[in-house]
Amino acid sequence: MKEETKSLYLAILLSAIAILVVNWIWPAEKSATTAEETVLSEPQTNSQAADAPQDKAQILYTPAGKDIVSVDEALLQDKRVKITNTRINGSIRVKGARFDDLSLSDYKQTLAEDSPQVAILQPNNTVAPYYAEFGWLSNDNVKLPDNNTLWQVIGNELTPQTPIVLEWNNGQGIKFVRKISLDDNYMFNIEQIVENRSGKDITLYPYGLINKVYQESDNSSKVVHEGMLGVIDSSLKEISLSKLDKGDKKEFTTQGGWAGFGERYWFSAFILDSKGESKVRFSQTADDTYQTDFTGAALVIPNGTVGTSATKFYAGAKEIKLLDDYTKDAHIEKFDLAVDFGWYYFLTKPFFYILDFLYRIIGNMGWAILLFAALLRLAMFPVANKSYESMSKMKKVQPKIQAIQQTYAGDKMRQQQAMMELYRKEKINPASGCLPMFIQIPVFFSLYKVLNIAIEIRHAPFIGWIKDLSAPDPMTLSAMTGLPIPSLINLGVWPILMGLTMYLQQKLSPQPTNKDQARMMMLLPIVFTFMLGHFASGLVIYWTLSNVLSIIQQKAIMRKYGVK
Repeated sequence: MKEETKSLYLAILLSAIAILVVNWIWPAEKSATTAEETVLSEPQTNSQAADAPQDKAQILYTPAGKDIVSVDEALLQDKRVKITNTRINGSIRVKGARFDDLSLSDYKQTLAEDSPQVAILQPNNTVAPYYAEFGWLSNDNVKLPDNNTLWQVIGNELTPQTPIVLEWNNGQGIKFVRKISLDDNYMFNIEQIVENRSGKDITLYPYGLINKVYQESDNSSKVVHEGMLGVIDSSLKEISLSKLDKGDKKEFTTQGGWAGFGERYWFSAFILDSKGESKVRFSQTADDTYQTDFTGAALVIPNGTVGTSATKFYAGAKEIKLLDDYTKDAHIEKFDLAVDFGWYYFLTKPFFYILDFLYRIIGNMGWAILLFAALLRLAMFPVANKSYESMSKMKKVQPKIQAIQQTYAGDKMRQQQAMMELYRKEKINPASGCLPMFIQIPVFFSLYKVLNIAIEIRHAPFIGWIKDLSAPDPMTLSAMTGLPIPSLINLGVWPILMGLTMYLQQKLSPQPTNKDQARMMMLLPIVFTFMLGHFASGLVIYWTLSNVLSIIQQKAIMRKYGVK
């Protein structure tokens, strides 16, 4: 392969990584949310829905307009039912049967010992409300429970062993019952029962909504999709918040699937009925306030009978193996796609499972990453061997190539013919030197994705100063010197080591005969060092070891062919 072509491929790889880095370090700006600007949405119920037939059913929104209070103050304002299992803790607001208080027992916000737990759901009228509700809509003149309904609670605490029951009578001969149960992880089951003794048939439509206020710090990562998402008609939908304006909405009709909100490591979603058709909406309801909701198929309940509807609600961590279990056991279609695997799904997900397997053997994710790098190099050994043989031969005939270029400096066609003749004579295939590069590109991006999406790697320590493999190397020049160094050049120890190994690897490769190209190639290790310096330390550690193994293999082959 000509040096110009090789340089082009390197430039393509460099450009692709540059795009990722720019998005990572300088994400698109988003307006800040202040307490005064925060407004909440409430679902339409009762007479508001009376004129809406099922094919036009809409859940309307009204700003709450109340003062902002702390989470602790908000939790004291209403009667609550405690939620607890080994994975989560929180409460359900009895008024409106609202899911608005949920924290993860296994995950802390930072590495600090006294760090608070990660909060998934938070009450209305706080700085960052995030809640879910479920209920009924109707075309009939039926008094329905809404977000102000005071339910009668049967049960003291919601646990995997003790479901709770909520009851409310509308005074028209209709009794509404909700049975809420919880599994050992993050899944709730909400069974809604309606006992109709009103003297007439009624038609109801089940609905559910998840409402979330985004702050400036939210949705900051462009590496992983953060916002509204779901599997609709077997297809993944990712709705970017920046694509919606106030009052805008995206509507879909589906049978089965799920929809909700996703963040880098956490998400919430309602799981839709696979037997009936549902209408799903993603919308912006107010400034920085977004809502995902659904309206289910009509449920006709004749007088003197009972009607039921059940919905599952997930609120927790994006644990890949757990999501796979829900897909298999609970038949939730493509539930694992809540995790943003990226373009190389067919590589990213297997890479995660390999890393997880190695981690369970070794007990440390950092060493698992290094072992993964070694195994990957072993798998690529034959291809890399062929490449390094070709590069060694190219390096050995470099003086002859330079002589041809000088001899036929004014005749490019004759120059190419002479070089091809030389390649045939020396049995060199210049194209084989680029094959590992093509293989490395999807491997690099897939592992890059794994280290950014897998919660199993979040806060996973290595050795020394590396306490979180999903975060950049904290031992930066600024940390070591105490000087205020600009973030772009404030590199850690591992990125510098990676840059040195790239430089050594570059010195072992044949250098372009064109001086400008040679200078560009020599600058690549420096450019890559600064660009990858702010990536997850786990990725930089992987890349460093991969370079070291490449250097050893390349050096051995050069010695075999007598190349200095």
